[in-house]
Amino acid sequence: MKIADIRIDYALKSLDIVDVSHDPLSQFKVWFEEAVVSKVIEVNAMSLSTVKTNGYPNSRIVLLKGIDHGLVFFTNYESEKGKELAANPRVALTFFWPELQRQVRFSGKVEKVSPKESNDYFFSRPFSSQVGAWASPQSQVIPSRTFLEENEKLYLEIYAKEDIQRPPHWGGYRVLVEEAEFWQGRPSRLHDRIRYKIQNDQSWKLERIAP
Repeated sequence: MKIADIRIDYALKSLDIVDVSHDPLSQFKVWFEEAVVSKVIEVNAMSLSTVKTNGYPNSRIVLLKGIDHGLVFFTNYESEKGKELAANPRVALTFFWPELQRQVRFSGKVEKVSPKESNDYFFSRPFSSQVGAWASPQSQVIPSRTFLEENEKLYLEIYAKEDIQRPPHWGGYRVLVEEAEFWQGRPSRLHDRIRYKIQNDQSWKLERIAP
């Protein structure tokens, strides 16, 4: 099988501009709930794209952890992505749900969530994940797997004797959406695409764009 010969014809659903919400986050909540009901694997996994200091894009998969007036995720502020966000707080997000033949893209600016929000989520995590936030110097070069395991053992010993705290270098970001696109696969590659763009008065302009 040649890679170029791999293709799937999409025909599950359609998407019309008259049927969507006038707000992209409201529309995303509808699609997200449908994806949960449909048991999409890793439904909250999203590709997060940042910009390196050399101008190159940099993408990785992270997990969505909240939807309010933005999209919330958590990470190590001293990681590669954290440093890139400090230098350029603009991102792109992509969700792909093949079970529903759907893709959603967002772009916008990020802000750190409040310390309380970071604390609330940190202490909701399993204890092993809390320890992992202390044990892993995310994105730094390390000598071996043993280094991580020894670090984990060290922090397990420390927090067996005292209450664990959220690391000061770990917390959340909120993506404040400025543009969004909802993509529904259709036959003959004539897919449905609805784009939202924020206007100066903070209203949303909706457009159908060609596949």
